[in-house]
Amino acid sequence: MNLNTWQGGRGVGQTDLTLVTGATGFVGAAVARAAQKAGHRLRLTTRPGSNPRNLAGFDAEIVPLDLSDPASFAPALKGCRYLLHVAADYRLWVPDAAAMRRVNIDGTLGLLRAAAAAGVERSVYTSSVAALGLTHDGTPADEATPIEPAHHTGAYKQSKFDAEQAVLTLARTQPIIIVNPSTPVGPGDVKPTPTGQMILDAARGRMPAFVDTGLNIVHVDDVATGHLLALRHGTPGMSYILGGEDLMLRDLLAMIAAATNRPAPRLRLPITPLMPLAWVLEAVANITGKTPLMTPDILKMARKKMFFSSARATATLGYTPRPAALAVADALAWFRTEGHLT
Repeated sequence: MNLNTWQGGRGVGQTDLTLVTGATGFVGAAVARAAQKAGHRLRLTTRPGSNPRNLAGFDAEIVPLDLSDPASFAPALKGCRYLLHVAADYRLWVPDAAAMRRVNIDGTLGLLRAAAAAGVERSVYTSSVAALGLTHDGTPADEATPIEPAHHTGAYKQSKFDAEQAVLTLARTQPIIIVNPSTPVGPGDVKPTPTGQMILDAARGRMPAFVDTGLNIVHVDDVATGHLLALRHGTPGMSYILGGEDLMLRDLLAMIAAATNRPAPRLRLPITPLMPLAWVLEAVANITGKTPLMTPDILKMARKKMFFSSARATATLGYTPRPAALAVADALAWFRTEGHLT
């Protein structure tokens, strides 16, 4: 798919300015790399206290933007033709859910309204499969799968669901396309993300057991390409799952073990007996402020097989993700280069 053409509009030129939020983050940096390769002139945002590591190597203007500070929106958007809004507060546990909602919901809506006021031609909002429904039988869900309250356990999932619903309403009057990445892995996971940390722990032999859950693994660079495809070919008001390959957690851990010459974990832990420990760990975290190893909400999520279909994105955008094994291999290679694995 040629990313330098846009169905229904003129091609990208060097005078066209694109704002990418969250470019210091894992997915945001990958989206910025894809946009730069496709010929966009970039303006990248950074917030106070963020790690600037992922901004290295870009020929781009760097501007401050804080989703909790609406005054920073208009200056960042001035003169932009496109907006790729990737920034979000992504944590599976937070001591203050209200602060996460101010960023993921209020900040997102404020930024998109500011984009309309600034004359931005098209915006892509990065939601998540966390905002979507799940099937009861573990088969892959899609954008039309019915949503139930139990699907959105935890502050992050609830904030992304509420944000997407609000953005869908906004998209009735603004040219906004929504993308829903599944579980990205690959190079550039500086922080790392919860999934990246799990891969690191498994590669270091620190995950001797697993719970019986499933997830959809996608290469972060495929997610980034999907953003550009959505910008050019997506229909405003529509959402597109950007996923990869469905895997049981035990199979993902076995894949990592094979790549690092370690034995695969064989001990499967039942979820229910772990719940009292999860309550204790969360109570300690509420006192110390340190992220717990597990929480009741994380265990509740683990009961579901989070499998998803990217058929809509494949059919209408030309989205073609690579196998999960390649995503995992690239993640491990990057962690080795960074000195996280020996």
